[in-house]
Amino acid sequence: MNNLTGKTALVTGASRGIGRATALALAEAGAQVLVHYSSAEKEADAVVAEIRAAGGNAQKIAANLRDAQGPHALAKQVRAVVGRRLDILVANAGISKATNIEETTVEDFDDLFAVNVRAPYFLVQQLLPVMCEGSSVILLSSLAARAAVGTLSAYAATKGAVDTLVRHFAAALGERGIRVNAVAPGVVETDMSNFARTDAGRDLTLSMQALKRVAQPDDIGGAVAFLASDAARWITGETLHVDGGSKL
Repeated sequence: MNNLTGKTALVTGASRGIGRATALALAEAGAQVLVHYSSAEKEADAVVAEIRAAGGNAQKIAANLRDAQGPHALAKQVRAVVGRRLDILVANAGISKATNIEETTVEDFDDLFAVNVRAPYFLVQQLLPVMCEGSSVILLSSLAARAAVGTLSAYAATKGAVDTLVRHFAAALGERGIRVNAVAPGVVETDMSNFARTDAGRDLTLSMQALKRVAQPDDIGGAVAFLASDAARWITGETLHVDGGSKL
């Protein structure tokens, strides 16, 4: 049911972490994958090489999504590669900033919203001409959108915005046969959640989860691949919580 043979996919922020795991999962299911990166070119090359070594089809593509015109530049490159059809868009690229309310700066706040909200919004807008019936858009939300987790108020606000966009995009694009959903991870062992590699961070993570282990990126990548597949053909406008039962 997760067969994506013949499909084309773009994964933003795919050079490492959840994006890397997602790119590998989509490729394993048969999709041609565009591996987007901003600055981690060597890591993107490694993802492409791994997909190709397994018999898949992938290529890297670069754009700075912090820039106002970054999504437009990325979409232009994507359209040149895929032609008239993009089947899967995974807007995974994101940044985080752990800081209390008193110390959050305007620059921090603007950067978070630029990458986590503005970029996926305009990437969807700019790629609509090459998405059609059966296409799937998957945004990355977070446990922080529904529960207070540490000093992440500004970051959490961006993910709350993502959850809102999912519903509005799904309602607006449903007539075209385009599905829009989000995946909301909890704590995942990635560069963005380095604290989970410490004893204290691991203990804190396990204390708020029903499933007693720290999530790995491929736990999330598999869920994204499911939402991109025909097995999820009747799911749209939803945020799927893939967090091991966090904050129940």
